[in-house]
Formats: sequence, structure tokens, C-alpha cells
Amino acid sequence: MNEAYAVPAVSVVVLATVLIGGFGLRISRTTSDFYVASRTVGPRLNAAAISGEYLSAASFLGIAGLLLVHGPDMLWYPVGYTAGYLVLLVFVAAPLRRSGAYTLPDFAEGRLESRRVRRVVGMFVVGAGWLYLVPQLQGAGLTLQILTGAPRWFGGALVAAVVVLAVAAGGMRSITFVQAFQYWLKLTALLVPAFFLLLAWRGGGPPGHVLPADLPSAGVGAGRPLATSRADHPLYATYGLIVATFLGTMGLPHVVVRFYTSPNGRAARRTTVVVLALIGAFYLLPPLYGWLGRLYAPGLTATHDADATVLLLPGLVVDGVAGDLLGALVAGGAFAAFLSTASGLTMAVAGVVSQDVLPARGVRHFRLAVALSMAVPLAGALLVAGVPVADAVGMAFAVSASSFCPLLVLGIWWRRLTPPGALAGLFLGGGSALVAVTSTVAGPATDGWLHTLLAWPAVWSVPVGFLAMILVSLATPDAIPPHTTATMTRLHLPEALWSHAPGGREHPTAPRTRPRPTRPTTTGGHE
Repeated sequence: MNEAYAVPAVSVVVLATVLIGGFGLRISRTTSDFYVASRTVGPRLNAAAISGEYLSAASFLGIAGLLLVHGPDMLWYPVGYTAGYLVLLVFVAAPLRRSGAYTLPDFAEGRLESRRVRRVVGMFVVGAGWLYLVPQLQGAGLTLQILTGAPRWFGGALVAAVVVLAVAAGGMRSITFVQAFQYWLKLTALLVPAFFLLLAWRGGGPPGHVLPADLPSAGVGAGRPLATSRADHPLYATYGLIVATFLGTMGLPHVVVRFYTSPNGRAARRTTVVVLALIGAFYLLPPLYGWLGRLYAPGLTATHDADATVLLLPGLVVDGVAGDLLGALVAGGAFAAFLSTASGLTMAVAGVVSQDVLPARGVRHFRLAVALSMAVPLAGALLVAGVPVADAVGMAFAVSASSFCPLLVLGIWWRRLTPPGALAGLFLGGGSALVAVTSTVAGPATDGWLHTLLAWPAVWSVPVGFLAMILVSLATPDAIPPHTTATMTRLHLPEALWSHAPGGREHPTAPRTRPRPTRPTTTGGHE
């Protein structure tokens, strides 16, 4: 890839992110602006922002890499990533918005009236967010190394710095516009080169180009995935992938927090429908790159950098300046993928840290939480290498599906859920999934059924989470929160029926755990 074209492309993406984030600084005035954009984001803008943060490095680079290595079986990744929003639309989107919460811990405390549940949910949100952030930073390091020859740590550090600057500048207001812009950039960055790649293929271009001599010999690619037993137990691995991706989406902290920005439950549902269309259109493209990679760059499998397929194909297939320009466009889109997802994750984690860890909840403490939320995954990205992007993200989905999915589904639709039941499900379901994926990375078992069960835990950890919540709740009927009926009514009753409730409040059963809004000062509007 021609460095003279790729570096300016990445620089433009970084500069645009900083400038748009700076625009958010000018219009963010209150704590509500920073956390949920004052719940005023319309469906189309919100859908583009959700799609922008959801289409991470695993979508932009990882899917094509896995298809290159393992073939059509990996098509379950884009199918699962998309279908997860259908499950979210049916079960979660509107009631979650009606809860009036800012974060998942807010929802948990408002529904179960338990500070202990809130703390545990906050712990899992932070853990899942960090687990998801690490591959984004590692993917950025791989991309910049291929583009410029820079050391692996530099790309992750650059993404971390830009994200901290953009999120701290204007919070949710800033990253809403940033992520919407980055979705359309990512779609363009794959769609335009794909058109020219197909023209070259139809023109009879010779497949199997020689790989560049300076391509790194090992890295964060999908050449040797952690779930190596996929070939030994393909049916189980497929079910593990389906369960994790179908049910994990609804609990991803950076996805859930965006539904709190919708004006009402109806807008949240409309947002989800538009998201299904946007990400469905995007996911038509990575499989195409994986297929073309098998024709033009099969040698990437041997270098353990199959995640680089999308980055290298334009230069391998299209000759001259045109190939360099297309490669630069793809490079800019890849960097936008790292920035947008990392921004959403940092926002979600910082919201929990600022409310449940730091002593105050003002804008200044939110900005401190942003820096703290990025420091740990950055250290992890520098210390842990060799985890394929799509596999690492799949592990985060498994943890989310095993912990937050049971909590949200039962919390919204089953009035008999109790705090002890929720805690049991979180620890047994989510905790076991977290231990399983951690053990997979540590590598005590590298083959056989033990490795398979640890690498794809969602098949057993999700039922464990649901059963634990149900059985323990049934065993503790006296622990049902006293205001459960009122809370469930709020979750399922359309806003139009209670917006004029007596007393002028948003709703007579609104959660009492909502963060206190911060009054803007006369100096710049912030604390």
C-alpha cells in the first residue's frame, strides 16, 4: 500500500473526528447533554450513529479475514450481528427507553430497587466494554503498521488519544454526529473499492498476486483463530456463534446507551428498524472482500494477518494510482471503524465510572472518567497480542449474551424477577462466560472439547444465566421489589398515556436513581 496516499487519508479521518467532536463541545451544556444528548436524537440520526459505532473492526476487517481462512461457514458472523437487532427490536428497544435511565446500572436499580445489583451490573458493563475495546485498539495498530510501518502500539495510542479528546469534548452530543458521519464513510470506503474490484475480476485479472515483501509476518490477524477447535466441532461452534451474536447485541453497553437518547419508545423502535436496514446493507460487502481475498491474496492466511485482506486487496487487484487511491479510501474507512466503536464504548464505560465510581457526577468528573475508561484497555492492547479481531469481539458478545440479555429480557417481561435472582444469573451466567473467554486467551487447553466449550461458551452460559435468575427468583418471592407493578407499567405503557400524569412529573413511577442534572455555569456552560 502506498504510504503517500494512505497517511493523508487517515489524517483526514482523524481531523474530521476531532473537528466534529469540537462542534459537540459548543452545543453540550448540561450533564444530560453529555450522557444522553438530552434525549432529543431523532431516529435517522440515531440509527446512523448506532450503525457507525456497531460496525467495528470485527465488521470492517475481521469478517473478511475469517471468510478468507475458513470459508462460507463464517457468514454466520454478519447474519448474527444483523439479526441481533431484530431481537432487540422485539424485546428491549421501547421498554428500555421508557425506563428513563441513563445507563444499564440505572435500569437495573430502577427495576430491582437494589444498589447491590446496580454495582454488579456496573462491574459487568465496564468489563464487557474493556473486553470489546482491546481488539479495536489492536486493529488500529495493525492498520497503521501496514500503512506506514509504524510500531503496533502507535495506532492504538493514536485512537485512544483521539477518542478521549472527542468524547470528553461534548459527550453523547459529540459522538452522535461523529458516529453518523463515520457510518457513511465506512460504507463508502467498502462500496466504492468493491465496485472496481469486481470490474477487475470481470476483466479477467490474474488471481494470486504476490504479497508485498514488507507485509508483517505475524500479528492480530485471523490466520490462527483462538477457536481452533472450530474444525473439530463445527456444529457446536456454529451454535455458539449464533447464540452469542443473536442475544449479545441487546446487552452491548455502547449499543444500549444509545437507545436512552431517543425522545420516546416509538422513536426507539423506529431507530432499530432503520439500523437493521443500514447494517444489513453494510454486511453485504465484507463477505465479498473475503471471497476476492481467496482469489487474489490466499497467501495472507500463511502470514497470520488475514484481517489485512480488506486493506491490501485494492493495491493487489487494481494497478497504478487508482489502486493507491482505493487503498487510501479503505484505510480511512478502517480507521473510522476503530474510532467510532471505541468512542461509543468509551462513552458507555465512562458513564458508569462517573456515576458509580467517582465521588461526583458533574461534567468534570465525566471527563476524568473518559480518560480512566480508555487507560485500562489501552494497556491491555499493548500487553496482549495475537487475538484475532472477530474472535475477540465474539467473546465480548458471549459475555454480554450471558449476563445482560437475561437481565433485560426477564427484567422487562417477568415481574417476579428479584434482586437475588438477578445477582445469581449475572455471576453464574456472565461470570462463567467471562472465565471461559479469559481461559481461552490464557490457553490452558488448546484442543479437544474443553477448549471448544471455553472458546464458545454462549451455548451453555446463556441458559445458565436464565435458569439461575428464574430459579433463585422463584425461591425468593419475598424479595420482589415493592414498586414492581408501577415500574412494569412504566416500561410497557406508551408515553402518550402517562405524559400528563398528576403532579407534572414525567411519570409518577420514574426511577429515583437518575443522576442529578448539573446546572450550567456562566463561564462556558460547564462545571
